Amino acid sequence: MYRVCFVCTGNICRSPMAESVFRAHVAEAGLDALVEVDSAGTGGWHEGHPADPRTVSVLEAAGYEQAHRARQFRSSWFAGLDLVIALDAGHLRDLRALAPTPEDAAKVRLLRSFDPAATAAEGDVPDPYYGSLDGFEECLELVEAASPGLLDAVREALAPALAPALAPAPAPALKEHTA
Repeated sequence: MYRVCFVCTGNICRSPMAESVFRAHVAEAGLDALVEVDSAGTGGWHEGHPADPRTVSVLEAAGYEQAHRARQFRSSWFAGLDLVIALDAGHLRDLRALAPTPEDAAKVRLLRSFDPAATAAEGDVPDPYYGSLDGFEECLELVEAASPGLLDAVREALAPALAPALAPAPAPALKEHTA
């Protein structure tokens, strides 16, 4: 199982949105039996709460399913994760500082780094929490733009495991004909 965890500040806006969108991409690609998608926050302010109603509204309007309870990311989780996806540079810095080893720190990537149209200056998915519904819709657009590139990266990481399943079946051995 390949494990991906999206992380924002409180785990009620950006990261649950990214989790829902990416889970849909994984299912559409037929990889849901091989890829586990989750989310968390750098802080525990909202632990146990559902996603922000505006997040739920934007996801439902776009046809995404979600059932979410906020939780705080723990350093001990690194051992069981393959990718930790930060939603902004502050999360990236905090998560890398929390990583127990350099190998764990290397698992942390910015979501928008998977969007080929994003520049380095556009690395963050802005926090929509203090704004209007428009901010949540923009967040969804940015998450959707990065998800195909992230899916490609996950496929590449899974390639060795997928290769036997995708390889053509060997041809049956031919019997020699003796006359």
